[in-house]
Amino acid sequence: MNWRKGLFAATCVASALACTTAQAIDLIAIGALPGTGADLSGQSALLENGVRGDLLGGIGSGLAWAGGSTFLALPDRGPNAVNWNATVDNTTSYIPRFHTLHLHLKREASAATGLPFTLQPVLAQTTLLYSRERLNYGGVVAGFGATPASNTRGHYYFSGRSDNFNPATPSSDARDARLDTEGIRLSRDGKSVFISDEYGPYLYQFDRRTGERLRTFTLPAILAVSHKSAMGATEISGNTSGRVANKGMEGLAISPNGKTLFGFMQSPLIQDGGDGGRANRIVAVNIKTGATTQYAYDNYLDDKAKAYNSSELLALNNHELLVLERDGKGLGDDSNADVKRIYKIDIKGAADVSGLTGQAALLQKAASKSLFLDIAAALKAHGLAAAQIPAKLEGMTFGEDVVVDGVTKHTLYVGNDNDFLATTPGGLANPNQWFVFAFTDADLGGSKFVNQRFRDDQGHREDDDDEDDDHGHDHDRK
Repeated sequence: MNWRKGLFAATCVASALACTTAQAIDLIAIGALPGTGADLSGQSALLENGVRGDLLGGIGSGLAWAGGSTFLALPDRGPNAVNWNATVDNTTSYIPRFHTLHLHLKREASAATGLPFTLQPVLAQTTLLYSRERLNYGGVVAGFGATPASNTRGHYYFSGRSDNFNPATPSSDARDARLDTEGIRLSRDGKSVFISDEYGPYLYQFDRRTGERLRTFTLPAILAVSHKSAMGATEISGNTSGRVANKGMEGLAISPNGKTLFGFMQSPLIQDGGDGGRANRIVAVNIKTGATTQYAYDNYLDDKAKAYNSSELLALNNHELLVLERDGKGLGDDSNADVKRIYKIDIKGAADVSGLTGQAALLQKAASKSLFLDIAAALKAHGLAAAQIPAKLEGMTFGEDVVVDGVTKHTLYVGNDNDFLATTPGGLANPNQWFVFAFTDADLGGSKFVNQRFRDDQGHREDDDDEDDDHGHDHDRK
């Protein structure tokens, strides 16, 4: 099918499938980096499972635009798909990091993909994450210590290993070294990054240049579990409330005015139905004051008669957000992809559910929801087989506007988490990939698009604005 003919049905789904409108959101480029490459961390020593500590993988867990062709790519807690020790869920002492990439989108047709643009990814920098204060590390497991060998005084690195915690404190203890990074966003001044995590869950601010932790945000206590374990299954069975193990704060968005962070729980909390439930929580955090508000999101899809976990969150403006929902099928799982969708929600006027508990109570207050883009349908329309669509599409961000056939369009980048597996269990190549879509204001169903702006090289803001960070009283601009 011709790339320009990708018309997808957008179905309104507040509580039931109702109205349908046509949208034309174009796939314009695909780019990839091999899953066998090395990053620029210098961590070439082998991890506990025999995998190199500088393997360039999983870098689509989070994706943030930093202006121009510069993007920040986030891997998660590291290679743990190779069995080495079940008592730590096969996690390793991989040091969490983020990568600076140049995703060069060139206005020339790609012979490889048949698309109108060519995307050429280039790795520019790798930044390791650390704390100046001492952290809580685990003990020796199968002869391997948990404290990173790269630690020095004033540089206490975080680690993906699941036993790096103090068992006497709640899961939100910021001194715990274990960190499973999942969402990344750039501050308005471009000098720091905000990163969300699944273990705590945590929400931290790091220096963009050095990787030093600058700030810890206090999240609502109901998100944390009381009893921590290095094994996810034990952590789930040992708690009656809090986040589900390995399904904590998966997604992260920042309002275009740079004042509010939106952290997204991957699955409902245990007390709200747990994994497989319908009522996810979105936590809005005022960056200046730290004050929080919670909103409910219904992840149930009527046409599939199933609830799906949510992978990412992206702000269209100060009150409308895009949500990435997916199944776990496709390339990487040696199966056929089915559900890879982006929904639009509006929290303007939505109720604060901070004081509510339970699926039924939260669903009554869930934000309205409508389909923005069916990614799987778009990729299939371009000619990709269901088995070629990455199983774990997780990173999502906007980029620079482009001109297509004389029409200025916005760009949306979607990246995959390949789980640090260069090849799938079935032997298929499993690279780091990015898919670039182009859309216009007409594709937004009446919503206004406000892209994030950053300071220029002289420290001046480009296109500064004074949007109110009260979600119900913003002043959006195109």
